[in-house]
Amino acid sequence: MTVKIQSVHFDADKKLLAFVEERVEKLTLFYDGIIKSEVILKLDKSDAAENKIAEIKLHISGNDLFAKKQCKSFEEAIDTSIDALKTQVRKHKEKVKGL
Repeated sequence: MTVKIQSVHFDADKKLLAFVEERVEKLTLFYDGIIKSEVILKLDKSDAAENKIAEIKLHISGNDLFAKKQCKSFEEAIDTSIDALKTQVRKHKEKVKGL
């Protein structure tokens, strides 16, 4: 699976990029039909503490799965997005098996 990471309005450091890639790659343990993933990291311009946004889109055969979370850190946003996608992947996998 290819992982495309895009950071908007800032330059992500190598540690953050490695963290994102590692977490997204783990989704293949749940479902091996994931073709590619797109991750967008954004900074919200508000003054709130929770101004880090992570959007993850998974391209799988016949469907796309998407999760968007806003948290205090990019790591937390990625983790919560991955948790949401795990649930979606499991549901998709059950749906495919049921056909």
